[in-house]
Order: sequence, then structure tokens, then C-alpha cells
Amino acid sequence: MLDRLEQIEKHYQELDRQIASPEVSADHDKLQALAREKAGIEDVVTRYRAYRATARELEDTKAMLDGAQEEDMNAMVRQEIEKLEAKLEKQLDALKTALAPKDASDDKDIIMEIRAGTGGDEAGLFAADLFRMYSRYAQDKGWAVDIINSNESGIGGFKEIIFEIKGKGAFSRLKYESGGHRVQRVPTTESSGRIHTSTATVAVLPEADEVEVDINPEDLRIDIFHSGGAGGQNVNKVATAVRITHLPTGVVSICQDERSQLRNRNKAMAVLRARLLDMERSRQEEEITQQRRSQVGSGKRAEKIRTYNYPQDRVSDHRLGQTFRNLPRIMDGDLDKLIDTLATSEQAKQLEEQLA
Repeated sequence: MLDRLEQIEKHYQELDRQIASPEVSADHDKLQALAREKAGIEDVVTRYRAYRATARELEDTKAMLDGAQEEDMNAMVRQEIEKLEAKLEKQLDALKTALAPKDASDDKDIIMEIRAGTGGDEAGLFAADLFRMYSRYAQDKGWAVDIINSNESGIGGFKEIIFEIKGKGAFSRLKYESGGHRVQRVPTTESSGRIHTSTATVAVLPEADEVEVDINPEDLRIDIFHSGGAGGQNVNKVATAVRITHLPTGVVSICQDERSQLRNRNKAMAVLRARLLDMERSRQEEEITQQRRSQVGSGKRAEKIRTYNYPQDRVSDHRLGQTFRNLPRIMDGDLDKLIDTLATSEQAKQLEEQLA
């Protein structure tokens, strides 16, 4: 990695030289392009130079250890060495993070879709538990949660729930949650105490701007209908629910949770854009790398990523091969340790591939 950093610094110096040359100064477009390239690696170079300065300081401090000195002086030198070693380790971790490729969608708001899988009513209850877990996590982060569409199972669960989370960095933290989730526990309806296994799927989509997804209005079929379920007297009297079908792909988006037809339409369009952007991202990844298989998995809907085992009070993430204790706290939205571990694993894998 240090060899790679040395190459980046040399390239940075070469960019400096080119930018200062009279030929480039006279070419506005080339000057702008070189300036952008330089800005893109400036943070890495600054961190690398700080790391190198600390490494030199550490070497000089180690050289101060002298058996002939008084023990008090050597003890002070050893304390300084420990501080510098800790500082160097932190700087190295920061460099690894800076070197990892950035996802352009990391700062975006997201649309999450949770669907009950196998397991009947218990799967619907598990889907509701997952929704509560992510809602609590968002609340702790100061993010806003807004339900777009839901289909209740009748006993407090969800067959499907689609919701929006708005907040800086939402996608960067929750993008690792896409995939199959499995729960093992004794249902409240199980009189014999037998452990039941149920599943739910989670999809995390970055919200797409209108400029990112070009949708021809002629490719849309928009149906207006009466909402169903809870929502007051207005729900069944006024046709406000909106179903939008993208004819070329067959992608369907529905929103019926708002009283306003316009708001339902806007939300349905947001979901449609996010799904179409997700399809395009997946297609591009397949074309470029045949969908890179990293430690944190591909994020495909069918991939089983995690098991929540209530009798053993543990959550097992199958991508990491690690187990996390205190399941009640995790289900109450305490996800940072789990997500931090996933993010670190992904960054290490990306860095390894970049340096290969």
C-alpha cells in the first residue's frame, strides 16, 4: 500500500508541474481537467505526507533511547514512542479509508422496501420488527422516516412496507442491509414452544434525481384508485391512490398512504426512479466486473445475509462470518457496531482490489 501511495504522491507532483507550465496555462479546458484530477487525490497525498512525518518522528524518538541515560528520561521517551505509534496506526487507518473508492450515492436519501418471505404470519411480524429496527436507527441519527406504501398482514405485521429515509449519509450506512434476513424464535402463537424460522427481504435503493433517470412520460401508465386500509373516512371516499407502471420495463410503483393524490403521485415517481436507477446500476456492474463478489456480498435480494436467533440472543452476519450479542439492543436500532464492521470489511476488500 505504501508503494501505491508513493506513486500517487509522484503523480500529484507531476500534476503540479503540468499545471504550472505555460502550455497548460493557456489551455483552459486542460487546466480545469488537471485541477480536478489534482483535487481528487489531494486528501490522500496530504494524509500520506502527515503519516510519513509521524513515521520519521517515531524513528528519531526511538533513536533517543540510550541505556546510559537515567531511567526517568528513558521512561519519558518510551511514553512518547507509544503515543507516536498509536498516532501512526490511526493515520494508517485513515489512509486506507481515503484510498477506498467512493460511492457517488453515499450521501443520498434512500428508499427501503421490506417484504415478508416464508413463514406465514410470523414472517409478517418479522418484517414489522425490521421496519421498527431501521426506524429507531434513523431516529437516533436524526433522519426522517416517511412511509410510502404498506400492506398489513392483519396481526400487526406487514406483507410489504416501503418507506423513505431522508438524512445525510443514509445510503452510506444502510446500503449493507440489502438481502435476505432470517429470524429464529418461538412465535407467540406457538403453544408447544417450538422454534420457528421465518424470512424477510430488504432492498435499499438510493433516491434518484430526475436528471439521473430519463423517463419518457409516454412510457408511463398512471392509474388512480381508492386506497385501502387505515387512513380515515377520506380513504374510501376519494380516489387518491396512485399506481405508476413503466411500460418498457414493467416496473410498478404504488403509493396510497397520503390523502393527496398529488403527494401520492410524487412519492410513487420517487420510488419508480429509484428502482430504475437500481436496475441500471446493477446492469453496469454486471457489464464491468460480472458483479464483484466482496466480503459484504452482492446485495442481491435472494442472498441470505443475516440470522436473528432469539433463543441464543445472537445476530449472525453470514457475509462477515461473525456473531453479535445483545439481540434486543440491535432490534431496538443499535446497529452502529454491526454496520461499522461491514463498512471496514468492504473498504479493506476494495483497497485490496485497487492495489492489486
